[in-house]
Amino acid sequence: MVTLTFTLFRSGREIERQQPRCSPANPLSVVTARVWRVITGELKGKVDRVWDAFWSGGISNPLEVIQQITYLLFLRRLDDLQTLEEKKSRVTGQPITQAFFAGNEQHLRWGQFKQLEPGAMFDVVGLEVFPYLRDLGTRVAGATSTYAEHLRDARFAIPTPALLAKVVDMLDTIPMADRDTNGDLYEYLLSKLASAGVNGQFRTPRHIIQLMVQLMDPKPGDEICDPACGTAGFLVAASEHVREQHPDAMLDAAQRTHFHRSMFHGYDFDSTMLRIASMNMLMHGIESPDIRYRDSLSEGASGEADKYTLILANPPFAGSLDYESTSKELLATVKTRKTELLFLALFLKLLQPGGRAAVIVPDGVLFGSTKAHKDLRRSLVEDHKLDAVVKLPSGVFRPYAGVSTAILIFTKTGAGGTDQVWFYDVQADGFSLDDKRNPVAANDLPEVATRWASRDTTERDRARTEQSFTVPKNEIAAQGYDLSLNRYKEIVHDDVEHRDPLDIIADLEQLEAEITTGLAELKAMLS
Repeated sequence: MVTLTFTLFRSGREIERQQPRCSPANPLSVVTARVWRVITGELKGKVDRVWDAFWSGGISNPLEVIQQITYLLFLRRLDDLQTLEEKKSRVTGQPITQAFFAGNEQHLRWGQFKQLEPGAMFDVVGLEVFPYLRDLGTRVAGATSTYAEHLRDARFAIPTPALLAKVVDMLDTIPMADRDTNGDLYEYLLSKLASAGVNGQFRTPRHIIQLMVQLMDPKPGDEICDPACGTAGFLVAASEHVREQHPDAMLDAAQRTHFHRSMFHGYDFDSTMLRIASMNMLMHGIESPDIRYRDSLSEGASGEADKYTLILANPPFAGSLDYESTSKELLATVKTRKTELLFLALFLKLLQPGGRAAVIVPDGVLFGSTKAHKDLRRSLVEDHKLDAVVKLPSGVFRPYAGVSTAILIFTKTGAGGTDQVWFYDVQADGFSLDDKRNPVAANDLPEVATRWASRDTTERDRARTEQSFTVPKNEIAAQGYDLSLNRYKEIVHDDVEHRDPLDIIADLEQLEAEITTGLAELKAMLS
C-alpha cells in the first residue's frame, strides 16, 4: 500500500524542518513568537482575492468556500509531490515510489488542467478530476484511511467555468513549498469562519489554544486526542509544539512514524468539519492523522477507555443530545443531559492513568448546584488530581457569544492526589472584549504561563487578592467543591474618609439660611 508522505526532500534524503526551541526564560515564547507570525500582506491579499472571487461568483457560505479551496489546494499539492518524486527519481536513478497520477491520468494534474481554456477546464475538473479525487483516498492510503473517508464524498460546487479559471489562476500564484507557509495559509482561511460567525461553528481562538498547549507541554511519546475536534486547531497546535520543542525526536524513524500516524486523534460528528480538519492537519505536515466521524458521547465510542495520555478540547456547550444513544456508562457516571458534563466524564474515561487534560468549560460547570455538577467536581478533586482553574474573560468567544468560560486542567489518577488547586483570573487576552476583537496592549497570557510554571513554589505564597493564587483541597471540599474563582478571591476595599456628619449638617444649615435670605430679598423687590 502506498502512503502519503508530505515531508521535504533534499539530495535524495528525507528531512524534517526544524523550528527554534522555546526559551526557558520565556515559557510563552511559542505563543508570542510563532503564533503571532502571520502570512505576508501580499499572500493575505491573494487569499482575500480568491475569497472575493467565490463571493462574487455566487458561493457565499464560508464553509463551502473553504471546502472548494481545500480540494483545489490538495490537487495542486499532489501535483507538486509527484513532480518532486519525479525529480528525485531522475537524480537517484530509482523508480518513483509515490505515483499519485498513473500514465493515463496525467491530464488530471494541476499543471495540466490549469493550462486549458475555461470551458474545457470546467469539464475536466468536474467530470474527471473530482471522481479521481473521490477514489484517491482508497487508492493511496487504503479504504479505511482518514483521507479515503473524507475524500469519498468530495463534491465539485464551483458554478461556472469563469469562476473556476479565475480561482485556479489565483491559487497557482500562492507559494506552497514551505510547511509553515501552508499551515499559516490554511489558518488564515479558517479565520474567515470566525469573521463569518455562521453555521454554529465555534472556533476556539488560536491564542487560547496555544496557551493551553503551552501549559500542557505535549511530548513526542504522547497520544493526543480531541473528541470534539472541529477544525483540529488543538491537534495542529500540539503538533507544532512538538516539532519546535523536540526537533531531535523527528530524526528517529519510529518516533517519526508515531508522529505522523498514531499520535493525533480527532473526532467530530460534522463531516464538513472533519474534511476541513483533515486538510488542516495535512497542510501542517501531518501525513495520516486519525480524524474520524464519531459521536463521542454515543455507545459506539465506548471502546476507547484508558487510551490517551493528553486531551485538549473545547467540547460543545448546551449542545443537542440524543439521550437514548448516549453511552450508558457515561450516564451511570454522571446522569445529566448537559453535554459539557458528559464530555468531562468522557475525558476521564478516555485518559490513561496519569493522563492529563486541559479543557474549556462554561462557568456553570464550576458552580452548578445540581447533583451531576457537584458529583463531577467532587470526583475531579477527590478521585483524581485537579491542577488548575484558569478563568477566561467573557468576551473570548465573541463575536459568537459572550459566554463566560474557564480552562480546567486535571490529571487522571483514580486515587486522588489533589493538594493545592491553582487559580488564575485572566482579565485581558490581548484583544478587545467586544465583537470587533481588535488587538490591544493588555494581555495576561504570557504571565499565565510564567506563573503556571511556579504553581508548586512561589505561587503558594501569593495572597488571595492577586490575579493568581492557590487554594488547598480541604477548603474547596468545605465549600461544596465550588470551583468558581470569586468564591476564594479576596476583594480589597479601599479606605474612604468621610466628613463628620455634623459638619455636613452645619454646611446645609448655612446654605439653607442663604437661600432664605435671598428669597426674602427677592420678595421685597417684587412687593
